[in-house]
Amino acid sequence: MRRCMFLILALATLLPTLAQAYDILVLQSRRDPAYEEALKGFRTTNSNSQRTIVLSDYAEVDVVRIVREDRPRMILAVGDAALTATRTVQQTPVIALMALGIHKLKASHSNLTGVGMFAPPERYITLFQTMATHRVGVIYNPARSGWYVQYARHMAEKAGIELVTREVSAPRNTLAQLSSLAGKVDALWMLPDVTAVARETVEAYFRFGQEQRIPVISFAGSYLGLGAAAVVEINPTELGRQGGTMAAAILDGSNPSAMPVRYAHGTAYKTNNSVLKKFGSLFGKMKRLPTH
Repeated sequence: MRRCMFLILALATLLPTLAQAYDILVLQSRRDPAYEEALKGFRTTNSNSQRTIVLSDYAEVDVVRIVREDRPRMILAVGDAALTATRTVQQTPVIALMALGIHKLKASHSNLTGVGMFAPPERYITLFQTMATHRVGVIYNPARSGWYVQYARHMAEKAGIELVTREVSAPRNTLAQLSSLAGKVDALWMLPDVTAVARETVEAYFRFGQEQRIPVISFAGSYLGLGAAAVVEINPTELGRQGGTMAAAILDGSNPSAMPVRYAHGTAYKTNNSVLKKFGSLFGKMKRLPTH
């Protein structure tokens, strides 16, 4: 009897450890349909065992302690809050999805990689060419999206398009920089840069477009309702699939330090016809845009 009780106690001690044995710790910033779509895509290409923690469900989550005790083989961070929660994790590989801050952290975190929220610049260049624009205004924070603007400028120059750029270091600088573009551009490009495009400055872009009678090009379908003429929108499911492929490679032995942050694939053009009709011939041109 005593021996049986000892066995039961031993199993009770062991079972929690067994229950915590998994390959991937999934940190989800909050319950959000786009995040759920990204996770759905991730799981179509990666069937490794997972534990999911939604950070917004808790007052505080000690990610370092969880990693130390559970020892997952890697972390999937979905959203910027989840990415921030992994900043003190040094050894365990981290893949970030749906996070704007990934490029800024990549340089100082060799264990980090993922899929960014930026569409390939070529997708926007095709859009600008279709719209017959020649001088496109861009406001950005060099610390967050300078790398992207530099590459986009190179692509634009090859297509005969000039990017007229303005730098900001805080959202409060955006209004003045918008004003400085008046009369100097024939389109305005909004980047997924949380400094340049903040909650308090979003509407200013569309007011500027209306006042200057130029189209505003953005990166999310939600901006069409605010007055964007067109957007290049990422597909969260496809982005998740990309992340799943990267995770499989890391679990097979690839080093995340050698894996650059990737552009989001599977993007789609979406247009606001009521806005485009105000620009006359532009409406017909935009109908010829490729769907993928």
